[in-house]
Order: sequence, then C-alpha cells, then structure tokens
Amino acid sequence: MSLLQQIGLVFETMSPDVDESLSDGEDPQMYVERLSRSKAEAGLACRPSSVVIAADTIVALDGEVLGKPKDRTDGVRMLMRLSGTTHRVLTGITVASAAHMKSKVVASDVSFRAVSEREAQAYWRTDEPVDKAGGYGLQGIGSIFVEKIHGSPSAVVGLPMLETELLLKQFGIDTWSGRFDRRT
Repeated sequence: MSLLQQIGLVFETMSPDVDESLSDGEDPQMYVERLSRSKAEAGLACRPSSVVIAADTIVALDGEVLGKPKDRTDGVRMLMRLSGTTHRVLTGITVASAAHMKSKVVASDVSFRAVSEREAQAYWRTDEPVDKAGGYGLQGIGSIFVEKIHGSPSAVVGLPMLETELLLKQFGIDTWSGRFDRRT
C-alpha cells in the first residue's frame, strides 16, 4: 500500500520514463532533486491540468550514490558496505502544476547494525532488494538491519509525508477534504 493511500488520499499513479543517470560532478542532493523535478515534468506532460507529486529516493555513503543493485553481487556488496555504518537517505519531492513547481530534499541518517555476508546473501534471495536504492527496503525485511533513523522514516520509505502535505497546501490543496471518511 502506498504512503498516500495510508493517509487516505485519492490519486492516480504514473511511471514516467526518466533518465536516472548521474551527471558528472553532481552531488547526491542535486541528483535526487533533479530526478524528482524531471519526473514531475514528465507527469505534467501527460496530465497538464493536474497537480503532480513526484519523488525519488537515493542512498548515499561517503558522498557516493548507491543506486539500485545491478545484480546479486552488486546488491550483496552494497549491504556489506552499509553494514555497521550510518548512511544518508535523500528523498527529493516535487509538487508541480502548469503554473509552478516546488521541490524539497529531505535527508535522513540511517544506522545499520553489522550484517553478515550470509545474511546479505539470504536477504538477496528474498528478491526484496532487487529494485531498491542502496539494496534494501525499510518497509520490509530490510528493516531488521536498521538500528536507528535520525530523520523521516516515511522519507526513507520513499515519500516524506510531512513535506508532501506542506507542499500540497502551498498549491491550495486541502488534503483533509480528499481523505476518506472512515466512519462510514
């Protein structure tokens, strides 16, 4: 279930085709903001009269972006690099309409416990980390590796809910009127 569904918002999803290549000299924060803006622009191209929410999440360790693993070897290597360290998860969120676009990057620090090679191999076999930045998912089995989070748990999962709510308000969207009445 998506985070927007969990808070009762009604929406349509799209998966725009956006080049996610890291540009030369681009730092992780610039990169993730560019990705969210590019996705918002692509969404607007399909739905020009809509308000579009786009987000992207990356994992950075020592200034290096750890993207989605290419294969099992890469995924296990990523987990072993994250083992026993604190890394940064950056989520870029962009809300856009035909009139304007606003973006924010939310940073959270995630501390991993020590992970054994055997655990990393077993985790890869679950298929959960295959399409996850940094090779793990907080919302699933990968949460067993996390000792603590300093920042937004929802941003680590993929969408910073506080910042999303605040950006939507700047676009004049009353998010409470779109939420389900759970008493009926």
